[in-house]
Amino acid sequence: MEIIFAYGILPLLIFLARVMDVSLGTIRIIFISKGFKLLSLIIGFFEVLIWLTAINQIWSNLNNVWLFIAYAGGFAVGNYVGIWLDEKISLGHAMVRIIIRKNSNKLIKELERNNYQITILNGQSGNEETDVKVILSVIKRKELKNIFEIIKRINPKAFYTVEDIRSTRKNEYLVIGQKNGIGKKFK
Repeated sequence: MEIIFAYGILPLLIFLARVMDVSLGTIRIIFISKGFKLLSLIIGFFEVLIWLTAINQIWSNLNNVWLFIAYAGGFAVGNYVGIWLDEKISLGHAMVRIIIRKNSNKLIKELERNNYQITILNGQSGNEETDVKVILSVIKRKELKNIFEIIKRINPKAFYTVEDIRSTRKNEYLVIGQKNGIGKKFK
């Protein structure tokens, strides 16, 4: 029974502990970058507590190579799980930047119909000197999948980028859109 614990159960526990602490570490770093101080503090406490428990077991059993393998495997899987968790939690806001050549009015109307606050800029493609529309929208990260579906359905050839935003500020004019040089107020 002692051999089963040392070479089966303990490596599995080390693996799971490492997955948990690295996942928490990944989430903690993401939360720090978004300014969630209190959540980062709490997560950091449990991350280190789990790590100390796992590393204590490894130091107590240095002759067991399976613990090293479990530790390394847990680290690798923990990174993946942490990123996956961040995608599922989707806290915060993102800036979606859409650059479109054709059928921009249809996409603009669909985004407005779905209550996305947008800013529209006139632009010009550098390579072909073609007129383009640049559509900007600050959205909750949970809305990314929905806005991607709208873009793909209306104009699958549109180019878009997404960047995380640490903070936003609302005021009387939430977003100003420019159409033909004239500002348009969106609420």
